[in-house]
Amino acid sequence: MEGESHKSKSSRFRKYWFTAGKHKRPDPCCPSNEISDGDDYESENFLEKVLSRSVDMAPYKLANELRIFVGTWNVAGRSPIGSLAVDLDDWLNLKDAADLYVLGFQEIVPLQTRTVVGAEDTTKATNWNLLIGKILNDKYGCPWLTPMMTNTATGDEDYKRNKDSKRPRSFAGGDHTPIKFPGRIPANRVMGGSRYVLLASKKMVGVFISVWIKRDLVRKYYISNVKVCSVACGIMGYLGNKGSVSVSMSIEGTSFCFVAAHLASGEKKGDERRRNRQVSEIFRRTFFARTPKDDCYPNPRPPPLTILGHDQIFWFGDLNYRLYLEDSFARQLIKEQEWEALQEFDQLRKEQEAGGVFQGWREGNIQFAPTYKYSSSNCNRYSGGPLRRTGEKQRTPAWCDRILWYGKGVRQLSYFRSESKFSDHRPVSAQFLAQIELLESTNPRVIALSKFLPSIPPPKQMVKGETNEEAKSTLAALMVKDREESSPWVRNSYRTNI
Repeated sequence: MEGESHKSKSSRFRKYWFTAGKHKRPDPCCPSNEISDGDDYESENFLEKVLSRSVDMAPYKLANELRIFVGTWNVAGRSPIGSLAVDLDDWLNLKDAADLYVLGFQEIVPLQTRTVVGAEDTTKATNWNLLIGKILNDKYGCPWLTPMMTNTATGDEDYKRNKDSKRPRSFAGGDHTPIKFPGRIPANRVMGGSRYVLLASKKMVGVFISVWIKRDLVRKYYISNVKVCSVACGIMGYLGNKGSVSVSMSIEGTSFCFVAAHLASGEKKGDERRRNRQVSEIFRRTFFARTPKDDCYPNPRPPPLTILGHDQIFWFGDLNYRLYLEDSFARQLIKEQEWEALQEFDQLRKEQEAGGVFQGWREGNIQFAPTYKYSSSNCNRYSGGPLRRTGEKQRTPAWCDRILWYGKGVRQLSYFRSESKFSDHRPVSAQFLAQIELLESTNPRVIALSKFLPSIPPPKQMVKGETNEEAKSTLAALMVKDREESSPWVRNSYRTNI
């Protein structure tokens, strides 16, 4: 009976070791458990506790998944208004809430001479951020607090928490970037009771990016090196009517780059090459400068300097690529919802195939109607065509608003457009699952346990005359021996913290 009992326990041990990772996935909304000093090596449930918890603690081997929402919308110079909340609710798809919301806008101000060459006005960006935050947080019945921002000149510095607790939390401007999250901050210290907090925000004339993250993830994950950059490549190659705003950041051991862009318009022959050149300029001129204050610990890698230095990159916006197709044929294919046939004439895909732009980048299958250009007099039909009114612009419908990505560990879940009639563009969004590499725990005992536990050999079979208590002691001795043979730093750290 004793032999059968030990055999059963040994079987449970092997089963637990090889199957714990398959059935237990770390909860992204809750902090991982740590082994307390009160755990006893001789406890009957000790091994099961360690093995189940070690799934969450293994240094740099496990990958958690984040659900990322990426959206793009050309709002045609219109200001956000209260009635727009319904449209935003539909676009953000809050029924299937994401962990990270990355929103890119184009033309949040009219592209007129005074807005392009004049002083930057952050009012519109502020209003957009206030409305986005209200939608994200009021949806869940959480109190909305205005995002706290630092008042920096460019938004490219590191961000520090406001130390004066008596000052009200205020929003300094839409082209600035908020607080830096240096690590796992207690949730009750981040933005009061709001569920989502503003992580980064940047405006350049009409191009605007806003990044929001679940408050619980700020506590769970190590978020560092949040930086922003803008590149103007419009009129004369240097004005901000066209160009990009980008956000660089690291979550645990994975670096992300989000690029919101507005490229050259036009459907004449050769306009696609202008767009290609602007993409090249954005790649060349986007730079995330390092500073002595950059936080590289515990991440052993320095933060990336360029777009392509990141692990996972998302590029989205009004890219303005059109269709190589006569207007009437394009409208007929749209009427018949022949999306695959229509994609055969898509400029962006043709340019990718020819090696002119975005080589090796991916885009989801487009199963929705072209997003541009809708008539201002009748938002249910495209501008131009045989029914156009006097003075209405003739435009062949096209998929101008796009979302692409590059890098490993990214899987697209959806790609769709919303039906807001707020502007002459329809908003587009995509949801992704992105894997992140977990950094080593800063708790030395957790590091030690996670290093020596995987090397434990299977328990030896019980010999005649050996008791269950002796068998448990033998297995514990193996664990201790393996610990003692680990590296001196791990061994010393372990002894110090027990």
